[in-house]
Amino acid sequence: MAMTRFDPFREFTTLQDRMNRLFGDVYLRDEDVTPRGAWIPPVDIFETEHHDLVLKAELPDMRREDIELTVEHNTLTLRGTKKMASEVKDEQYRRVERSYGTFTRSFTLPNTVDASKVSADYRNGVLTVTLPFKEEAKPRTINVEVSA
Repeated sequence: MAMTRFDPFREFTTLQDRMNRLFGDVYLRDEDVTPRGAWIPPVDIFETEHHDLVLKAELPDMRREDIELTVEHNTLTLRGTKKMASEVKDEQYRRVERSYGTFTRSFTLPNTVDASKVSADYRNGVLTVTLPFKEEAKPRTINVEVSA
């Protein structure tokens, strides 16, 4: 008997992705076009108090060797393959709700990011990508001199 993956929120995810693309943030726009039903790792993108951008992607049960991260022409691309556990044979599954497969996500970076200083760390199933701003793009304090 062939098992079909059950995802009760697939339609909501598709709708959310469409709304995100429609009203997407131009600052860090997600350029991903993923077919319906494909696995898309969720990401959070935020700015730190040190004025760096940080992208966190949930990539549970993946090995470092299965993750590829590139920066080219102000585009950050995250690719990978989440493999199904090989120790369980297909005929042993009663239900499969977790998603597996190959994914690609691309994000347009602002011109203020220093692409040569991007770093990444993968720990406990979460990929953390730090995207530092160029020094000239960071805010600075200017002292005002008082003349007598």
